[in-house]
Amino acid sequence: MTGTVSLTDRVVRGDVGAIARLITQIERRSPGVDEVLSELHHSAGRAHVIGVTGSPGSGKSTLVSALTEQYRRAGRTVGIIAVDPSSVFTGGAILGDRIRMAALAGDPGVFIRSIATRGALGGLSRAALDAITTLDAAGKDIIILETVGVGQAEVDVISAAQTVAVVSVPGMGDDVQAIKAGLLEIADVHVVNKSDREGAHKTVSELREMLRLAPRVPGQWTVPIKQTVSATGQGVPELVDRFDEHLAWLADTGERERRAWRNTATRIRWLAEELVLDRLKPGRPDFDRTVDEVTARRDDPLSAARRLMEQL
Repeated sequence: MTGTVSLTDRVVRGDVGAIARLITQIERRSPGVDEVLSELHHSAGRAHVIGVTGSPGSGKSTLVSALTEQYRRAGRTVGIIAVDPSSVFTGGAILGDRIRMAALAGDPGVFIRSIATRGALGGLSRAALDAITTLDAAGKDIIILETVGVGQAEVDVISAAQTVAVVSVPGMGDDVQAIKAGLLEIADVHVVNKSDREGAHKTVSELREMLRLAPRVPGQWTVPIKQTVSATGQGVPELVDRFDEHLAWLADTGERERRAWRNTATRIRWLAEELVLDRLKPGRPDFDRTVDEVTARRDDPLSAARRLMEQL
């Protein structure tokens, strides 16, 4: 990649064009992009990464917009990564970031990007995680990761975020879905959005009861339930306060470092799996010869797999 050093420096200075260019190269896995990310890794680690997840139709994008406006009023810069379903035709993100968050697009203190899942094994694509590193190194104060709302990416958000907000909405049976998807366990803050609808208090009561029944350990964070109407901004300032309180709790208890270690370990494992899978595929002579041996019954699959791993 030409201009690697200058691109890295421009990203660290917060150059919007450089950030956009690098994320495009990340999505394409352009030659040299890994070297840039390696350099940026040393400048990252300061942003508060907030994961926003929940069922489709819960108003996550509107809530993210309202949160961003609140952060900007406080003078804090924001990066938004929206993880969207991949188009089966182009591999790109179906949902457009400028369509959903058009009001924020002209703010130089806000960077918005949709990232396609591209069939990632873990739900969150490598590109989404690398984009977070890019925005973090670029000096964004807050990075909001909005997941697609269905599938494994909902749970995988804990491997990228420090604070996870699970968004529910009255009248959609989110209590049952939260238990099924394991979302109840990953939430640092529960948000009942569109709380001007009928049934909001019932949803809050059900969530509170489920949290009451969940096992607790001494010193554990007390998960709050916040009601919002993101379309009007109602409850959003208080939600930002809860996020800030959670970040302070993470720092005071040492949990921030523990989560950083856990997230790093998960990311290294995902990358290692990706590298291994790239080596173990048809077309590589050593792999093809091994497949021939097993197919001809001169070897067995487990022994062959172990031998290939040793060769790696």
